[in-house]
Amino acid sequence: MGFDVTGMRVTVAGAARSGIAAAELLAGRGADVTLSDIRPQVPEAEPLKAMGVTIETGGHRVGTFTRTDLVVLSPGVPSGQPMVAAARAAGVMVIGELELATRWLVGRVIAITGTKGKSTTTALTGRMLEASGFRVTVGGNIGAPLSAQVPMSTPDTLHVVEASSFQLELIDSFRPWVAVMLNLSPDHLDRHATMAEYTSAKMRIFENQAAGDWAVINADDPAVLEAARQGRATRWLFGRRMPPAEGTAVDGGWIVDRHQGGVRRLVPVAAIHLLGSHLVEDVLAAVAVGTIAGVRPEAMREAVENFRGLEHAMELVCDLDGVRFVNDSKATNVEAALRAVQSFECPVILIMGGRFKGGDLRLLRAPLRTRARAVVSIGESQALVREALAGAVEIHDAASLGDAVTKAFALARPEGVVLLAPACSSFDMFQDYADRGQRFKQEVMRLAVADGGKAGSERE
Repeated sequence: MGFDVTGMRVTVAGAARSGIAAAELLAGRGADVTLSDIRPQVPEAEPLKAMGVTIETGGHRVGTFTRTDLVVLSPGVPSGQPMVAAARAAGVMVIGELELATRWLVGRVIAITGTKGKSTTTALTGRMLEASGFRVTVGGNIGAPLSAQVPMSTPDTLHVVEASSFQLELIDSFRPWVAVMLNLSPDHLDRHATMAEYTSAKMRIFENQAAGDWAVINADDPAVLEAARQGRATRWLFGRRMPPAEGTAVDGGWIVDRHQGGVRRLVPVAAIHLLGSHLVEDVLAAVAVGTIAGVRPEAMREAVENFRGLEHAMELVCDLDGVRFVNDSKATNVEAALRAVQSFECPVILIMGGRFKGGDLRLLRAPLRTRARAVVSIGESQALVREALAGAVEIHDAASLGDAVTKAFALARPEGVVLLAPACSSFDMFQDYADRGQRFKQEVMRLAVADGGKAGSERE
């Protein structure tokens, strides 16, 4: 609790939920806060002004970043922007919102990162801990920002935090008690200059850990195993395809804990009700964290049994006249889209496209050739999609998401799966992945009404 900002001039960049939470936290701790945003106005401005926060809109002013004592960046603000470079050149400390919050937390942190599966693992881990009676907060890159959780932090609180590369690249003292690395594959290469830079940002999750901390590592991912070798924390492996001799694995239809030559059954695989076999890895990771934290096996089973997944992550929207519609709008990179396609044996009509973030779309050629009937392409990456996948699968362009859903339904009949797994970000056409997923579901329901069919959903 030694971080004192009383009277300190602090500039917070980015007035999305993380920036707002940081500004509120800093103002409440006595700092002189300026919140800077590129938008012409900030809808939440009035409550912030009432706390004494100065709001600057319409662009970031260099002087606001150089004539201050501390700059706090929201995850959506790239650290390479000129005003950030100017601040550093002027000797101003620059940190991220995650780093800011951790300086005042008194509870222990369980941080979860990886290219895909972070949200599912974070949510399920939180539910397991809650089911076993722990005092838990869940948030970070999903839900409430970590800055918003500081007031409720107590010595017995476990903060389960989803951490992105954008958040981790700006840490300094952030030290999770348990750090989870799910997987690594190319992503956000529109912001990180290289895959090595992206990997380096992700691996900072282990940077400040000591021997009494835990590094939970996916044994199925060679890149993760290699990158995590330098950490000082005690390693705990989990794996589905390459089950570790010591750690969390699948054995005889059960998720088990293997240690010191013994095998302890924890959760039956049959209790998992998630669409997509790759999501079993996320369950394994959550079980590994639960085992470390001392969650009772019956609480693990209860949490898994009642967990039906997250919205926009392999979400079964409905079954319409023999065609299933699946919303995986969170599949914003190539690897996530690849895993989604591999989840189905029946003919898939893949809706993909958007703002391309990097990676190799050609990796989709082989699974699409064997599993897909067609691809319907949307957004500004249509030319890239056609170039990467031509000859492997039939490709149709769509002018809008509604047009894509209509075309995909016609192509899927009489039976098949219409899968929204874009492999791209949503920012060319939508506010975010959630907006894209909601619009997809709305278009499916519109189609169901127009078709006169009976749409049955499995999500209660």
